[in-house]
Amino acid sequence: MVFAILYLRFLDKKERENRQRIEKFLEDYLASKSSRFAYADIKRITDQFKNKLGQGACGTVFKGKLSNDILVAVKILNNISKGNGEEFINEVATMGRIHHVNVVRLVGYCADGFRRALVYEYLPNDSLEKYLSRGSSGNEKHSLSWETLQDIAIGIAKGIQYLHQGCEKRILHFDIKPHNILLDQNFVPKISDFGLAKLCSKDQSIVSMTTARGTMGYIAPEVFSRNFGDVSYKSDVYSFGMLLLEMVGGRKNFIKKEENSHEFYHPQWIYNLLEEGEDLRINIEEEGVAKIAKKLAIVGLWCIQWHPVSRPTMKAVVQMLEGGGELTFPPNPFTSTGPSKTNNKMPIRRMTLELEAIVE
Repeated sequence: MVFAILYLRFLDKKERENRQRIEKFLEDYLASKSSRFAYADIKRITDQFKNKLGQGACGTVFKGKLSNDILVAVKILNNISKGNGEEFINEVATMGRIHHVNVVRLVGYCADGFRRALVYEYLPNDSLEKYLSRGSSGNEKHSLSWETLQDIAIGIAKGIQYLHQGCEKRILHFDIKPHNILLDQNFVPKISDFGLAKLCSKDQSIVSMTTARGTMGYIAPEVFSRNFGDVSYKSDVYSFGMLLLEMVGGRKNFIKKEENSHEFYHPQWIYNLLEEGEDLRINIEEEGVAKIAKKLAIVGLWCIQWHPVSRPTMKAVVQMLEGGGELTFPPNPFTSTGPSKTNNKMPIRRMTLELEAIVE
């Protein structure tokens, strides 16, 4: 009799555990699909917008909770932000096609009257930008090891490669920068913010654009002017190269000096040091770590070649980053030499063209 009672209790406990497991699965399954939320749901998820994570030009981000186990980041889009409708459609349409470990997951969205919001998976370690400020702020507690930086670089490269080749349609991001690289609890990088993205077929080598798009300092030359080449997926490669060089230097690539003095352009400084066989003059004590920094710098310099045809594909970039051999030193990316011409060499100091760029 006692055995029967114990057995029934065991079955009851087992059944409760099974129900809980199924409920947890259904919660996670719901969270894995892009759901449409009402604005009332958004207020409930964010606990009346209680925990603000950050604010940018396009909106404000709040921490939220779908369940006890599922945290989210909710981006409330500004009603007055220019091109808000197009960016919202871009984000939802693009991210609905994406399933990759190195791309942030869109959990859901809200389009309730004039109110719009995007709900993403919550990534606790903020953006990569936070960890690249050590050169200017001296705040060492946010610094990352060179091994971690290399893993992050490879993850971002694989994410971009997936966007270019792994989806049904090729996705061009057009705003690759540290601010748009989010980090999970294990510092796995996730590409975010697809508001400027464009979709095209994989066999389409040239993309038509009516206006330039992107963030100053990361925009490829051909996006400024077609005189430098056609806009294509190689424009993302350029932006990634600028991001890599920023990772190497731990600082913004452009550093403003005093008024009436020249700006310090960090990528050109890195190239000059490597070309002369000198070290990178950054805080490196171990030989293995120095090799990582040099590899990231050389790959970055290949990616920012002035003409798109001279830049590698993201597949080749991943191979260079993961490989253990010596890399070929790149041509000088700060001298414009046409692929089919030999006498139009000119030094490049900085972009002086005016355009409307996205500000952070």
